[in-house]
Amino acid sequence: MDGSDENGRSHSSSTTQAWQLWPVSAVPASWVAPAVSWKDIAPRLAASSWWRGVAAVSAGALPALAFPAPSLWWLAYVALVPWMLLARSAPTPRRSALDGWLGGLGFMLSVHHWLLPSLHVFTVVIAALLGALWAPWGRLLRRLLGGTPTRGQVAAALVAVPSAWLMVELVRSWQGLGGPWGLIGSSQWQVQPALRVASVGGVWLVSLLVVAVNTAVTVLLVARGSRTPAVAGLLVTATVTTVSWAWAPRPEPAGRVGVAVVQPGPIGGADSAEKRFDREEQLTRGLAGQGVDLVVWGESSVGFDFTQRPDLARRIAVLSREVGADILVNVDARRVSPGGAPGIFKSSVLVGPDGPTGQRYDKMRLVPFGEYIPARALLGWATSVGKAAGEDRVSGTRQVVMDARSARDSDLRIGPLVCFESAFPDMTRSLTRDGAQVLLAQSSTSTFQHSWAPEQHASLAAVRAAETGRPMVHATLTGVSAVYGPDGSRVGPWLGTSASAARVYQVPTAHGTTLYVRFGDWPVHAAVTVLALLGASEAVRQFRRRTAAPHVQPARTAHASPARPWH
Repeated sequence: MDGSDENGRSHSSSTTQAWQLWPVSAVPASWVAPAVSWKDIAPRLAASSWWRGVAAVSAGALPALAFPAPSLWWLAYVALVPWMLLARSAPTPRRSALDGWLGGLGFMLSVHHWLLPSLHVFTVVIAALLGALWAPWGRLLRRLLGGTPTRGQVAAALVAVPSAWLMVELVRSWQGLGGPWGLIGSSQWQVQPALRVASVGGVWLVSLLVVAVNTAVTVLLVARGSRTPAVAGLLVTATVTTVSWAWAPRPEPAGRVGVAVVQPGPIGGADSAEKRFDREEQLTRGLAGQGVDLVVWGESSVGFDFTQRPDLARRIAVLSREVGADILVNVDARRVSPGGAPGIFKSSVLVGPDGPTGQRYDKMRLVPFGEYIPARALLGWATSVGKAAGEDRVSGTRQVVMDARSARDSDLRIGPLVCFESAFPDMTRSLTRDGAQVLLAQSSTSTFQHSWAPEQHASLAAVRAAETGRPMVHATLTGVSAVYGPDGSRVGPWLGTSASAARVYQVPTAHGTTLYVRFGDWPVHAAVTVLALLGASEAVRQFRRRTAAPHVQPARTAHASPARPWH
């Protein structure tokens, strides 16, 4: 409320009149805020190292939305554009490499954010180490698309930038660096044209095309004079997809098999292993009379070695007789290896009506920090800050194709995998080449039950099925369990993270081979060739620049110089 003086005039009115009478020229210039527009602010923010770093991390995190659970698959085709725009606009090559590194940190942290409750700050450390793989990629973007790129630079970028991205995916796919989780091509798991492309060149070819589209969109935004190569790149991507859809060989249908997935759901407590077994036994018994050819339990579904608990093996054998099919369980327990050394194994074990059939697969590729700690002497401190493995599990030495007896008294050849082994395309390709008719992944993501991990893990089986032309079953303890046909399409509904049930899926089988099974990782070899040619071209260009520079003779004078006083 305005105050008043003794004459009844308000102070605010007097003040206003005083300001109106004050000459503008008398106001110091420093008191007047200059008009600032966004066009003035944007370059300042872009030049700020701190703001640029935040932008790089955020841009790198954006592609994670293309994966489950958000599953905005279409976003993958433009999600890399902000990151690319930032790296190409870097003022120096060193800054572009830093933009690539920070973007990689954001990407790895976002697609693995569900690890934070288990590994805490160590998740950030791992993301930072793996993010460094994108530093050369960021520098390459500035080299080819910085400033005003020529048509030749744009054409080179359309093949080199996706190839460099693929090299990053290849390196980080090594088991010791975490495996191929979050490959950009895997985000297209529910897009049938992309799955057809995967049957030609695996997830690697899908990744190449996705990054090529992002590169073309970036060029269309920043290089108006060189848009022709970008449009040509988009047309090539569309042509590859169309040709894959129309002419790539498709596996021929070979019938159907009834595969039952038993998912007990979350079970806790001190005696959780016993309770879980009881629940699995109850659910399996309900499958009797449903014409099941194979029953699959999830990872760690049996917490005791059968040599120590033969009673459990007998109970499963009884179930096999009642259901009329073999049961594939997963034993997570300590036992003595064939070499005589004791250790904890995760093993897929096939049990028939007479007990264990003798067919066993020991998990080969263990989860870093979850099942073993790489360089434990150096990184063992991870156990003090999170739920890292207190003891290293023992890995198997070879893959196994098993012969399961079905309800039709015929053998069904199955190829088992355990947990995140379903992320490795070479493993399912190997099993297919060895004659597997149905691919199986026994998994458990119960530690990350309320995160994006279960959905993303389940989606990987769709890509593996499309690559190999073989159906794939993803059976878990606590969800998400899923089944996919030979073309990667979903068979029946998922069993979600809230389900405790057994469901029978009529799984279509197929014979014949895909181009990916036949020719393998040829997109990776093509990418290596592209980068080698680019490196050779750059070396030749640098050599020519040095040899073309005129050689200047040192000046000779009649007088002595400080450098050569004797002259």
